[in-house]
Amino acid sequence: MKISIIFHSLHSHVYTMAEAVADGARSVSGADVGVFQVREILSEPALERMEAVKTKKLFAHIPIATTHNLKEADAIIFGTPTRFGNMTASMRAFLDETVALWRDGDLVGKVGSVFVSTGSQHGGHETTITSFFNTLIHHGMIIVGVPYTQQRLLNMDEITGGSAYGAGTIAAPDGSRRPSENELEIARFQGKRVAEITAKLVA
Repeated sequence: MKISIIFHSLHSHVYTMAEAVADGARSVSGADVGVFQVREILSEPALERMEAVKTKKLFAHIPIATTHNLKEADAIIFGTPTRFGNMTASMRAFLDETVALWRDGDLVGKVGSVFVSTGSQHGGHETTITSFFNTLIHHGMIIVGVPYTQQRLLNMDEITGGSAYGAGTIAAPDGSRRPSENELEIARFQGKRVAEITAKLVA
């Protein structure tokens, strides 16, 4: 059972969440989990203005995703920062490369799931994920979210990301806030749930 985690990250928040999702997926027997990042399409000057050059070096060792990583997987979990309530341009560019997979129906019946990072509590956690679902549905994928059996979604003792649509973290407008343990545990739960459902479908 192969699970691909495909993410885009600038300031390492989504990368940190991706590793937590991977940990959750790996806790399920038989899960072969790969973590990949999408190719960055922003220019070096743009990355410098966004103060992302240094942070992107933290996960420079992660291999670049290809459409093969989607085709060979039984489940794909995507992670993206939010840009104005949508996925980033780099993630969109990667998905735009999947036309041949769509034409051949290569992703039909595979499990799909999404997690995010936003700059504020109301920065587009849910709209980013639900708009991402449009692409997965067009590919014929089976969408998996995070049910409220994960009680950390109901945590009212602290500011926290995450929703029924998928795990999430709040980075703060300047990127200074790191993923909390509550957010990371929701991410682990999501990875584990995707792996468990995928195992049943593969069987």
